[in-house]
This record gives sequence, C-alpha cells and structure tokens, in this order.
Amino acid sequence: MVEISGACTAAWYEPPQKMAKESALPPAFVAGHIALIGRPNVGKSTLLNAIVGEPIAITSPQPQTTRDRIRGICTTKDAQYVFVDTPGIHSARNQLGKRMVHAQEAATRDAEVVGVVIDVGRDRILSLRVEDEALLRAQAAEKPTMCIINKVDQLADKSALLPLLAKLGEIETLVAVVPISARNHDGVDRILAEARKHLPESPPLFDADSLTDKPVRFFVTEFVREQILKQTRQEIPHGVAVAVERFDESKPIVHVDLVVHVPRDSHKKIVIGKGGEMLKRIGTDARARIEAMLQRQVFLRIFVRVTPGWQESDALLSELGFEKPELP
Repeated sequence: MVEISGACTAAWYEPPQKMAKESALPPAFVAGHIALIGRPNVGKSTLLNAIVGEPIAITSPQPQTTRDRIRGICTTKDAQYVFVDTPGIHSARNQLGKRMVHAQEAATRDAEVVGVVIDVGRDRILSLRVEDEALLRAQAAEKPTMCIINKVDQLADKSALLPLLAKLGEIETLVAVVPISARNHDGVDRILAEARKHLPESPPLFDADSLTDKPVRFFVTEFVREQILKQTRQEIPHGVAVAVERFDESKPIVHVDLVVHVPRDSHKKIVIGKGGEMLKRIGTDARARIEAMLQRQVFLRIFVRVTPGWQESDALLSELGFEKPELP
C-alpha cells in the first residue's frame, strides 16, 4: 500500500451535461459517432487525444493498452463528433479478451462512420497489410469508412506514400484516405471534414463543453494503470487491473483508495518494488494527473492484491466495468 497526497494543478475534466436544447441549433447541425478501429499500437488513442485536445485516453508503447470503448467529444459550431477509441483488433484468449473484442465490435456497429487507422510501420515499408485491406473492405461494405494513415511524420520523403495511396485507391468503397500525424496533431481538421459529410442532422448528443462520457472514477483507475504500464514496462504486460474501493469528495481533500489486481505474487513484488519505491513512483505520477483533472488536492492510497485468474472472472470483469458480450 502507498499513500500519496499533494497540491492540485489545472482541471480539464467536465462531466457530460444534459442534451442541449434543439431550438438553439444552427440549421444544419450534425452529430454522430465515429469509431476508431485498427491493429494495436497504430495510434488510435493518441489520435483521440489530439482530436479532443486533452489526454483522456491513456497511451503506452505496449499493445492492448486500451481495453474499453472511450468516447471523445469534439463540438464545433455546426457539428458534434463523438469519436470512439477501441481496443486493438486481436484474437481473444480469455474472458477479458472477449470483452475487449465485444467493445470494438459494438463501437463499430453503433457508429455512423468508421475510421480504420493504419500506420507506416517501423520498417517504413509502405505496403498495405493483408489484414488491414480485409478490414477496410469489410467495413466499407457496411457503412462510410475512411482510412487514416498515421505516423507519416516518420517519413522524410512523403512521396514514399504514393504506392500505398495507389493501393488504397483500389478500394473504391472508401469515402476518404487521410494521412496524418496524431502525435503532431496534423490532419485532424481533415478527419473532421470528411466525417461531417456522413453524419446525420441531429441535435448535440452531449453538452458542448463535454470532452467524454466516462465518469471520473474511470479516469482515476486508468491513470494508475497507465503509470504501471509505463513504470514497469514489459515486466507487467497486461496482468493488471485497477478498481476503486473508496472515492470520497465530501472533504476539501479528495480521498481515493484503489486496489491493483495482479495474477501472481511475482507481479505484486514488481509493482511494489524494493522498499515500496516503485509503487510510490506510480502513485505520485498518477496523483498528479488525477489532481489536474479534479483541480483539487488528492490523498491517494494504492493497495496491491494477488487475484489469480482475474482475466477469466466474469464477476470481477463486470465489477471493473467491462461489458459482457451478448449470447448469440
């Protein structure tokens, strides 16, 4: 267990408010959902953060960092875009994996537009992967689909994109191909412009000031999990879950108790570290993000608990907020 407290900084979190009044709408206001899907580590979460202008989705170099649907809301004078970040497409190996796949499929099914995110690849060989082409063709056959090519900032010569663009041009059902750099926020306006063409006329789905529909407790747990992934790197890949046991905002200092579930005692030792130093570092960095979100001082306590097989526990997965797939 570690206890962390300190001073607050600036806030960015605003909980969703009730729907705006339709009478105040401009004549051609549109609103809808755009699902961001693709392989792990192509930059979907970084793109979502760039779109909303705040780091609402956690990121790390490890695949499958995103486990659930995360909605990022971007509102302009004539449109409201609800972008949905999803877990990277993968084959499920346990109950957690099945629920992650369900989250991705549900986001795609419920969206008006799909953005399939690919990247230029570490080897800079700009060819269209077989699995990406299959995904693009399948989605484009169902609903408006754009291909978003991320990480083009890594190319010294942008003309190297031409063969890839030519190959994508063969998929005639795509509504757009948009090269971007999510890290540099380049190309976001083009994504919005292309998505807007396919969104229905509608009142806003959320208040114009909302950035996400997730509750504050979700971000508290995600910020701790993000620091565990970053601080422990490959030592604790995906065997960790974080749950809120206490969240008390009734006093000037917010008191938060969290439990970190790990499957093995060896993982517990890694998360705690020698003399508790690793857990203290994780808590300190996570608390800074929590206080920036709440704009209040936070007293944070983190407990590490060995919970063998938690990835297969329906009860714990439901408690953690993972939606259970519907039976066929």
